[in-house]
Order: sequence, then structure tokens, then C-alpha cells
Amino acid sequence: MNVNPDDLLVLLAVSRSAKFTTAAQALGLNHTTVSRRIAALEKVLGGRVLARATGGWELTDLGARAVQAAEQVEALVGTLGAAGQAPDPITGVVRMTATDGFSAYIAAPAVARLRRDHPGLSVEVVTMTRRALQQRSGLDIEVVVGEPQVHRAEAVRLGDYKLGMYASRAYLEEHGTPATVAELQEHPLVYFVDSMLQVDDLDAPRRLVPAMRDGLTSTNVFVHVEATRAGAGIGFLPCFMGDLHSDLVRLLPSEIAELLPYWMVLRPDSLRRPAVAAVVQALREQMAGHRDKLLGLRAT
Repeated sequence: MNVNPDDLLVLLAVSRSAKFTTAAQALGLNHTTVSRRIAALEKVLGGRVLARATGGWELTDLGARAVQAAEQVEALVGTLGAAGQAPDPITGVVRMTATDGFSAYIAAPAVARLRRDHPGLSVEVVTMTRRALQQRSGLDIEVVVGEPQVHRAEAVRLGDYKLGMYASRAYLEEHGTPATVAELQEHPLVYFVDSMLQVDDLDAPRRLVPAMRDGLTSTNVFVHVEATRAGAGIGFLPCFMGDLHSDLVRLLPSEIAELLPYWMVLRPDSLRRPAVAAVVQALREQMAGHRDKLLGLRAT
């Protein structure tokens, strides 16, 4: 069996982006050439290396074995740096999804710090609040709220964060400060759109204060924060976001609080890439370094 190493590297690029067009751009080829290279590889290997999946292409079992060989080829090529200069293995594109708040306050600073030492690294972050995918074509890392139920993937608990009820000082001056959970029911809620909420773990306010009516709802947590600051109602906010604003007051912290976990989901092959492993470690360090803020423990 005479496998062309170039064809293996093409498959590796497709496995990381899940799309022929994206892989072609990264490799400086055209879509037709990528398709032809994959077909040639499949002919030599005697089977399919890619299968259609939601949002792109997924590796077959044969393709996964071929990608392991491709990673070895890539690593060997990477050793051919300038004379006397060791190449940086933490390069290339890492693709991840995460919630809005996590992306802004954990992922963004973690990646910024990492890129100071590894400028060849590029990280694409798509923000969304949803369950973990069963097929994660083109994704290296998913960060979700709540323990995921996934197959053919590794799930790792990153840590916890707390949510609580917040209101602006101006709102409380106008409408009064609720002193009990029952009094919260007299105020409008600022939170996620109930009919569009995909994560069961985030149903806390409607479970803890079921009679509280919706005031302003949004799929974006930054809208929750700014709407609460603007006096649209009482917001159920992550403490690490609500506590940043001196014009917000946390209400009934001993009665209304929800502790939720962030979980990270990784494709089995992703952690073999130094760039992905480095991003994962940076996220872990950022979570550990901001533990008190995540848990709503204000500095005194």
C-alpha cells in the first residue's frame, strides 16, 4: 500500500474544519483538488475515510486511523524549522463553541495570554447556549453548561459558577426591594427565552420562583445584564458578570442561588494536537484563577 503523505495532510485539514472548502483555503488548493486527493486516499486505503454529517464531514473509523498517521507526518514536517530554531508546535486553528459569558470572560483572556507566547495560534470561538452535540464536525472544543451525555467524545468538568438575582439600584428605588422570595413574584424577570432554552440546567428561576412573570427575555446573557441595569426587571445573572457592575445589587443571596458546572467536550483526536491541548490548559488555568468571581464571592 503506497499512501501519498500529501493526501494524508489533506484529510487532516478536512478533519479539522469538516469542510472541503475551508480545508482548501488553508492548504492553498481548490475544492476540486481536495476532493480528488480524498478520493485517491480512499482508493489506496480501500474504504471511505469521510462520511456526511450535520454541518460537514465526519471521520469514519478508517479515516480516524488515517488521521493518526497524518498527525505523525505533520509532526515530522514541523521539525524542519529554520536551522538552530525549534519550531513552535502550538500553531494552527483551534475551533470551539461556548456560552456568551464563558467566551468573553474565560476563553477570550485565556487565549489572549496564550497567543503572547504562541503567535502562530488562531482560535475561532462561536458563542451559543445549547446541549453538547453528538456530531461535532470541525469542532475541537465545546464548553457547555451541565454534564453532557456524549458518545465518541471526552467530557471534562471545568468547574462551577453561581447565578443569582440582581436588580439595578434605580429599579429598587422606584419599585422597592423584595425582602422574600414571595415578593420576587411581584417583579418581572429578565432571563432567557423559555421556549428557546435548550439547557435544562438553566431553568432555575422558573423552578425557584415559578410565578415570576417574564419581563424582557433574550438568548444572549449580555442582553440580560444590560436590560437589568436599565431597569427592565430583576435579572437572573451569572455572579461573575453581575458583580462587575456597581449599579447592580444582588438580592436574597442565601435564598436564591444556583450553582452550575461548566463542562468541556473534546473529540478523541483533538487532544493529540499540541494547539488544542494548550488551549484546554489555558481554559483550566483561567477557571482556577477566577474561582472566587465565578462563585460570586465578592472581594472585600
